[in-house]
Amino acid sequence: MTSAPVTEHAANRAGVAMALAAIYLIWGTTYLAVALVLRTIPPFASSALRYIFGGGLLLVWLLVFRRQAFRGLPMRRLMAAGVLLVAGGNGFSVWAQQGVPSGIAALLISSVPVFVLLLNWLLFARRAPDTRSLVGILVGMCGVAVIVAHMHTLSGAVRAPYVIALLAAMLCWSSGTLVTRGLVSASQVGAATCVQMIVGAVLLSLMALVHGDWHRLHPAQVSLTSWLALAYLTVFGSIIALSCFLWLLTQVSAQKATTYALVNPLVALLLGALVLGEKITAYVLLAIVLILAGVALVLFQGPRAR
Repeated sequence: MTSAPVTEHAANRAGVAMALAAIYLIWGTTYLAVALVLRTIPPFASSALRYIFGGGLLLVWLLVFRRQAFRGLPMRRLMAAGVLLVAGGNGFSVWAQQGVPSGIAALLISSVPVFVLLLNWLLFARRAPDTRSLVGILVGMCGVAVIVAHMHTLSGAVRAPYVIALLAAMLCWSSGTLVTRGLVSASQVGAATCVQMIVGAVLLSLMALVHGDWHRLHPAQVSLTSWLALAYLTVFGSIIALSCFLWLLTQVSAQKATTYALVNPLVALLLGALVLGEKITAYVLLAIVLILAGVALVLFQGPRAR
């Protein structure tokens, strides 16, 4: 009599474990994939193509199998989220990777949970976090400061525009996270994601036009490596991993789902060092400890938090 529920529970736990493993590994490898794409495809054009293809595939699937999911969507806020998350968060971070090593970009972006809590305190909920979270904010910001202050030892020269763009990407992603939080039901997640991707793709296409990316993009000169990396980002980074993350939010706590922020930078730093020859200095190791400790303090706040 109890075998079916036990089997179902075990299957659910296995699904959660597989979904966590997917976002840990896939989102950790996307920084290397972006670096490979940028070798022969301009930054904003590559991001635009990624979300044009990804959003288009998702739209076709939804129109065929789940057209009703689009009913009653809060379109204005979803469009704002698309601007912040896709165009701002992804677009600026990809552009920044022209002058910031992929592993360092991943390490800085891993501090997004700290920025989310800070922005929620200052601009959204306007409610002060508990002492543990405040300590996490301070520790995480110290790690970000260490990376920014010693960027010249990591990339050979101080490239202020790239650092500023990466910080802007973090602020955009954090703001977009707060805008979308609790915005739609679980059954509307796919349609909401599709809207955000398409809106972001449109804006990224305009950014690529202004930046001159479309003029500089010559498909015949794009390497096979860059095309394969772009396909990987589209299918795995934008569709599969995001779907796993959104499904996780219906199965486990947000704190557990967002533990990817603790794992992704380690994967990206290791791949950057092994594949791209990026340096891991004493300052990087110090920043790893500070940022991940700060993020952990923010994510694991205990039963009385929130």
